[in-house]
Amino acid sequence: MSSPSSPSPIAAYVKEGYEHFDRDTLAIVLSHFDLGYIKGLMDFDRGSRRAPKLLLKTSKGNFLIKRRARGKDDPFKVAFCHALQMYLASKEFPLPALIGTKEENNSLLQLDSGVYEIFEFIRGHPYGQGLEETFAAGRTLGKYHLLLRNYQPEYEPPYGSYHDSKHVRGALRQIPQSFGGNLGKLTAAEFESVTKYLTATYDASARKTNEMGFPNWEIQIVHSDWHPGNMLFREREVVAVIDYDAARLQPRVTDLANGILQFSMVTNANDPMDWPEYCDEGRIKRFVRGYDSVNVISLAELEAVPYLMVEALIAEAALPIAAHGKFGKIHGAHFLMMVQRKVQWLLGEAPRLTEQLSED
Repeated sequence: MSSPSSPSPIAAYVKEGYEHFDRDTLAIVLSHFDLGYIKGLMDFDRGSRRAPKLLLKTSKGNFLIKRRARGKDDPFKVAFCHALQMYLASKEFPLPALIGTKEENNSLLQLDSGVYEIFEFIRGHPYGQGLEETFAAGRTLGKYHLLLRNYQPEYEPPYGSYHDSKHVRGALRQIPQSFGGNLGKLTAAEFESVTKYLTATYDASARKTNEMGFPNWEIQIVHSDWHPGNMLFREREVVAVIDYDAARLQPRVTDLANGILQFSMVTNANDPMDWPEYCDEGRIKRFVRGYDSVNVISLAELEAVPYLMVEALIAEAALPIAAHGKFGKIHGAHFLMMVQRKVQWLLGEAPRLTEQLSED
């Protein structure tokens, strides 16, 4: 796997906490693709720690090789995701191209050790929280939904979301057992209060959304993970949307509400207990304006957005904290306290935010 004139050893990469390719497996995988000779490679430690990734620099360009995480490697689900990406690429939606195998031009490679895929590597920079980038992120989501409104997938898509989810409710019930008595800065009474509040608020928000008509709204393929980490920007425009593993059938407003939440979060400090309770209203408005510039939002959807934002925020916190007692490296109890404050702000400002957005 190297140039005869300038040999480059294929080295395994090892990073604490991340799974990695071994030398032999990597050589076998690369032998199935026509990428030219390898000039260099480096670890790409983003996304799931259970899905090893390498950035390859070759004589034919730069590529990202990935092994699907265990449990995320069902061939039919991968085929659904790949068919979706190829359809979007045919419509000139910004995303990395899938690279096919040499012999059959398959977009996925199945070996005994796993399922592998290779993408073109697109250069760009992360989200910088600017209003123009926020507008572009909303507009790109609007384009995504518009392109997929009548898309009929060849493979059966998943269903379900953070809304009214039995998995979220199960996680909320599990959280008290996930800390082993270590509540950080919280007292036992404070911890009990916050978990009860988030459970009751999740149920109330799901009920409110359903009463607004959510179960009867049109469903389509949504991205289901629309956040800044899944986008690359250049000159304040979106040049690539990545990670289609969570794509599924849902009302489009689940994507819209989660996108608004993710692109309006305000942190400002390392300790989430010091984060402000509010979301950035300027970014909320720009995201919605961007979406509405290409794909009109109904008033009913706008009215449901704050309650779905509440559900999305609670779900994002509950699932990893129930499993590990932490959110990334952050103490789970501290993170939940922050979530409670932001949820209270969203619910308190819901009528005003809806009114402002509907007037824009």
